[in-house]
Amino acid sequence: MKPAARLTPQPWMIAPETRAVFDALARGGADARFVGGCVRDAWLNRPVKDVDIATHAPPERVMALLETAGVKAIPTGIQHGTVTAVVDRQHFEITTLRRDVESFGRHARVEFTDDWREDAARRDLTMNALSCTLDGWVYDPFGGLADMAAGRVRFVGAATARIGEDVLRLLRFFRFFAHYGTGEPDGEALAACRHWAPSLPTLSGERLQGETLRLLTAARAADVWRLMGDTGVMAHLLPAATRTGRLQRMIGLECALGHRPDALLRLAAVLDAGRTGALAAANTLRLSNAARSRLAAAVEPDAAVPVRGDGAELRRALYRLRSAETFTDALMLAAAAGGPVSVPRLAAGLAVAGSMPVFPLSGRDLMAAGIERGPALGRTLRALEAWWTGRDFAPDRAACLEALAQRLGRWRVIGSNGSA
Repeated sequence: MKPAARLTPQPWMIAPETRAVFDALARGGADARFVGGCVRDAWLNRPVKDVDIATHAPPERVMALLETAGVKAIPTGIQHGTVTAVVDRQHFEITTLRRDVESFGRHARVEFTDDWREDAARRDLTMNALSCTLDGWVYDPFGGLADMAAGRVRFVGAATARIGEDVLRLLRFFRFFAHYGTGEPDGEALAACRHWAPSLPTLSGERLQGETLRLLTAARAADVWRLMGDTGVMAHLLPAATRTGRLQRMIGLECALGHRPDALLRLAAVLDAGRTGALAAANTLRLSNAARSRLAAAVEPDAAVPVRGDGAELRRALYRLRSAETFTDALMLAAAAGGPVSVPRLAAGLAVAGSMPVFPLSGRDLMAAGIERGPALGRTLRALEAWWTGRDFAPDRAACLEALAQRLGRWRVIGSNGSA
């Protein structure tokens, strides 16, 4: 197979760490190429995160070659052909070329091979089946370069068969379409996704989470989410996630404010449910406890924030919620749900979260003033707090103590140290 094009050398391709790994393999006669996402994203001038390498050398040989060259080698998945090389804290996954002998859904029984096309045929999408030599020659056995140029997301081989091998590929199709696709989606792929959608609940929550949250970070997430609903996919994934209009507005607000995509906030925006629905979504996606709590808090009716309120109203909302994160999430959700809100006004509202009011008094101050522990103390403390809140949190400790003294009917102002 001849190379299809040449990639301009990238900094990560010519980095000393990369060269050290390729040199170690080459000294033992092992042919090696970059594969997968790093080739795809480099071709599209997108940031490259992970550098993956494939070679025809068996994993035990890869381990030996790396160790001989003084490169740290970790047998991370040696039974499946994967070794991790570490050079100056840079990690490279090196996988021996494989071909599937038998498929078991997510897993397959594989055999090692020296055929680059056979290995590429195992990839899910044509744009992920590219490989590239150290000097930039790109091999494209299934038309991935043309598909990328056209914004076309297409499976390698028959879409129905490829998703049948691993149903997660259904979500990967939509995720890649959201990040890389343009125009109309591939009809064969959509039909296959519709066919396999009822099988989504068989996947683990962790796998569903990874694809779903990464999809939500895309600029076109709302359009693709709507497509998933129209295709019947969302009914088997997150049936309550139907508010695509609010999701679209949330994405627009994040862009206008210069915020990085917040997948969890976008998930909250698309959910048409309160706390119960948010917890159900969190369970489906096996979110962490922190993410689960954040999602539920953001959609609570009590978390509503007056997006068009003045500074005092916003500060009262922040104090009521006792959480800058929940306040920020609720304000963004309110802005995405309601009518037009100017970006400067929203930015000013978000800035309120940077200063959480702290009530200057405590129960100890009231007890020092002669109020015994009990219901009366609690009532008095709440009344003073309401007085302080009603004055936009401006009274300092001395002013609050004076208000306490006046409330008790004393003639002497209680000192700032709390003693009468």
